[in-house]
Amino acid sequence: MLKGQLIHPTILEVLGSSGHGSKVLIADGNYPFSTGANPAARRVQLNLSPGKLTVTDVLAALITAMPVEAAEVMMPPGEEPAIFAEFRQLLPDLELQAHERFAFYEESKSSNVCMVIATGEQRIYANILLTIGTVLPEA
Repeated sequence: MLKGQLIHPTILEVLGSSGHGSKVLIADGNYPFSTGANPAARRVQLNLSPGKLTVTDVLAALITAMPVEAAEVMMPPGEEPAIFAEFRQLLPDLELQAHERFAFYEESKSSNVCMVIATGEQRIYANILLTIGTVLPEA
């Protein structure tokens, strides 16, 4: 039995076998997660129904189990999506690196992307690509 915020066995397995510089994509319900990411990346389907689970639900659990060194987002033309404020709340020490839609797809197809997590998120442009950081030694 596991005790903690993140207990999904596949996600834990992928994180445990990944390292510094590996990337994790948390994708909204509109994202083409079959074709818009590294074909070798492990797919985790958490899109139970519309609105469940959300990208921010998954992000909140992931950050309890892994250090995040960088965060990249898909920026639409025009106004910034409201979900970016939630990303900043969950990742207060990071600046969001914005890419236009097709550049974000190219980043997500990188061989460094080890996992794609599909969510039921209904907000558009709610995708985030996380770079796994390092675990510093305890003092």
